[in-house]
Amino acid sequence: MSARYYEAVGRRKTATARVRLYAGTGRIVVNDRELDEYFPRLGDRYHLLEPLEATGNKDSFNITVLVKGGGPSGQAGAVRHGIARALVVADENLRRPLRRGGFLTRDARMKERKKYGLKRARKAPQYTKR
Repeated sequence: MSARYYEAVGRRKTATARVRLYAGTGRIVVNDRELDEYFPRLGDRYHLLEPLEATGNKDSFNITVLVKGGGPSGQAGAVRHGIARALVVADENLRRPLRRGGFLTRDARMKERKKYGLKRARKAPQYTKR
């Protein structure tokens, strides 16, 4: 691998992904494992490859990712966000199509906290009149 790379951080829910783009053939490694092995669900893989598809760079870069926290779909969203940001670092002209596709926006939705007296964030115990 060449020493030149483009780096960015992506976040989603409680997951954080550090993404590095190298000039290459399209190989993606996540936490030292192949993409298909780390994300077995097809939907997650499709979701994180969307920025590359939208810009036509699917086979232009080798990508290494370090991702921590959250679950599988949150991690896939974090990787997607990181890839989009790294593509902008690599080529500023890609900002407009990535922005239009919504890939550069940080999805701020988080899990709602549990409230006292309730079973979950909103579920209340069954009400009995008598």
